Amino acid sequence: MTDRITRGGAWRAAALAAGVAGLALAPAAAGAQTVPADTVRVAAPGPETQITLDEAVRRSLEVSPVVVQGAGAVRSANAAERSAQGAFLPSLSASASSSIGGSHDLGGGSQPGLGGGTSDSYSAGISASVPVYTGGRRGAELRQARAQTSAASASLDAQRYSVVLSTKRTFFDALRADDLIRVSESQVQRAQEAMEAAELRLRVGSATRSDVLRARLELNDARQSLAQAQSQREVASFALGRAVGAPGPVAAARSEPLRPAPLAIPPDSLAALVGSDAPGVRADAAGVTAAEAGVAAARSQYLPTVTLGTGANWLNQEPALDGRTSWDLRLGVSIPIFDGFQRDASVERARVQADVARAQLADSERAARAELERTLSALRLAEQRIGLAEEAVQVAEEDLRVQEQRYRMGSSTMLDRIASQAALTQAENAMVSARYDYQLARAELEALVGREL
Repeated sequence: MTDRITRGGAWRAAALAAGVAGLALAPAAAGAQTVPADTVRVAAPGPETQITLDEAVRRSLEVSPVVVQGAGAVRSANAAERSAQGAFLPSLSASASSSIGGSHDLGGGSQPGLGGGTSDSYSAGISASVPVYTGGRRGAELRQARAQTSAASASLDAQRYSVVLSTKRTFFDALRADDLIRVSESQVQRAQEAMEAAELRLRVGSATRSDVLRARLELNDARQSLAQAQSQREVASFALGRAVGAPGPVAAARSEPLRPAPLAIPPDSLAALVGSDAPGVRADAAGVTAAEAGVAAARSQYLPTVTLGTGANWLNQEPALDGRTSWDLRLGVSIPIFDGFQRDASVERARVQADVARAQLADSERAARAELERTLSALRLAEQRIGLAEEAVQVAEEDLRVQEQRYRMGSSTMLDRIASQAALTQAENAMVSARYDYQLARAELEALVGREL
């Protein structure tokens, strides 16, 4: 027993000893029987709906509150821009009124012959005014509104790609859970075959009772891994359902093999692209333009304002077209002299906002460049890991095949076979992890750049 534990690896000695001690308490007759797989295996409820990645992205963009909020911000910015354009147009207003009044003499007045009466009046008017000169305020406000619209559009793009990235993560988590289930099922099958081989050798007298117990412990571990993978798939399917707006679980449909592919844009060109066209950088650049326009608008308060107005009025005591008409043409000049330092405070606040916006833009450019390098590094590392993991799986499969033959021939122990099975399972899990790490790194790169790669 000591020789077998030494050759099989000390890393499993403690776990195997605990398992052997617990299982040895069971009756010998029961110990020689195989535990049915369905007594431990947890069957995950299969989602009724399957969805492809493209469909999941489309539906998540439709139901995401973040995207809805961003689209609303764009509509509000467009309305503010129209309002700024309207400041260059004259304002027009019309008015109309009528009144009826009366008086009655009770006979005690100084003129007893005047018995009172009623009087009616009708009036209408129209007026227009237009600012002729505002010290550049209207132009600055229009530039600010247009920059805010650009910032809102860039923010919406960033929010859309953020939702796309989140959806892809959820989708790939569901696919990863499916692949881990397949790995766990293979692990259960190999452990089952190992236990059957140990029981067969025990019956012919070429193995010990400890070999059967170790194989059973390995089978129990494999079933636990399978149950955990099924639980993860169920959680991932409900998360995917929530992301696409479904009331229940949704399964991820595998439409094409998930393999590394060349980028549509060379990595050397991505740095310049991220520095200018990344959604986050574009939003902050538009924020700088809006803040600088806000400074110009605040400074315009020091300059005079010239307004031109005109109007026409009609007045009559009868509801007829004849009557008294009048018109006027007005030219007004307003010169601010002193307002209790309110203009100074407004200009200073605008300058502070501009300084903050410029600092935010510089930080966003540096952050985008750093994130680009991190994502590209993760992408290259995941691609290398995929190749190494695939090679490791091939080596582990061959090693297990050799150990199985040696065990049947009696030249190796159950611990040797269990160690090879564990190495193969670990290699398969590493391959699954590397494949999906590559897909996630690519999705993060697309979210950073703001376009499909």
